[in-house]
Formats: sequence, structure tokens, C-alpha cells
Amino acid sequence: MALNRPEQLRFHLEKAVENGLKPAELVEAITHLAFYAGWPMAMSAALTAKDLFAKKS
Repeated sequence: MALNRPEQLRFHLEKAVENGLKPAELVEAITHLAFYAGWPMAMSAALTAKDLFAKKS
């Protein structure tokens, strides 16, 4: 997230979901990281996560 590599972010988010991470936990992690990586990066990550969960349902 912090290095702005969205193509890699999607892969890691998919693996997190495969390992049992719930949507609420993912949102919590992204929110926590926003304070370190910056809110613009967090919003991009949140949109990627939202798209991922939309495709999974």
C-alpha cells in the first residue's frame, strides 16, 4: 500500500481473503495503515478491496 503498487496489492489482498481475513478485518488494517502510508494510498487500497469483495460475492 505504501509504495503505490496496486498490481501487487490485489494479489496480497486475494491471498489474505483466501487465508480467512474477513472484510471488516481488512478495512481495519487499511484504516490503521492509513496513518502511516497516507490517506490517499489508503483510499486507493480500500477501493481495490471493495472491488475484490464485490467479485467474491
